[in-house]
Parts: sequence; C-alpha cells; structure tokens
Amino acid sequence: MIDAKRYKGKRPALHVEGGILRPRVESLRIGGRDGTKLVDGVQSQVARVSAVLAGVDVAVIGALCFLEGDRPLIGGAFTVNGIDVVWPRLLVTRISDAPDRGVDVDAIHTLLARAFPPA
Repeated sequence: MIDAKRYKGKRPALHVEGGILRPRVESLRIGGRDGTKLVDGVQSQVARVSAVLAGVDVAVIGALCFLEGDRPLIGGAFTVNGIDVVWPRLLVTRISDAPDRGVDVDAIHTLLARAFPPA
C-alpha cells in the first residue's frame, strides 16, 4: 500500500517518546506538526487489504511516500509503527530490488477489485 503525500517544503521526521521506563511511542512529525494520523490511515488500509488477501500467500506492506517534502541529502527514510516513510526514488529502488515472489498478480487484482469497487 503506497499513500503518496504532497507537503511542499516540510520535512517528515520520526519522533520517539519513552523507551526505558515508559512504553516506546513513535509518531510522525511533518514540519514540526503531528502527522501520525497519516500513519494510522495507511495502517487501516493495510489491514483492509490484508483481510481481503487472507487466503493468499502475499505480504501487504504500507508506505507513506512524500513527493515534495524537504528531504535530507543522505538517508532520511524511516519507519513509524511499521509504516515506511520514504521518498519517490527510494521507493522505486525498494520495489525494484524486491525479490519476485511468484505471485499471481491477475488473481490478486481480481480479489481487490471485487472487494473495493470504484466509488
């Protein structure tokens, strides 16, 4: 699941609280503001797609891709609550480098099209 976002000039960042004495809590900050609701939205989408594909041996992974965000020159990608936060080039690299899992794409497309018809 890829959710593309356009936050021009704002840098996404991982914010972590707690850890040793308190539970670790991760949140997404975008230009200093809380953007964790975006992560929650992708988690919800991943859960819905995973439920539809429960009988199929396929991993459903979520990613937030920031198209015009202020990104660092080196690195900058991170994970918030299991959702990857990436830039377009890095996302293309990750998808291209992923191993072929022998998935029947047409069958998965049919399942998803039936479960999520156009509005």
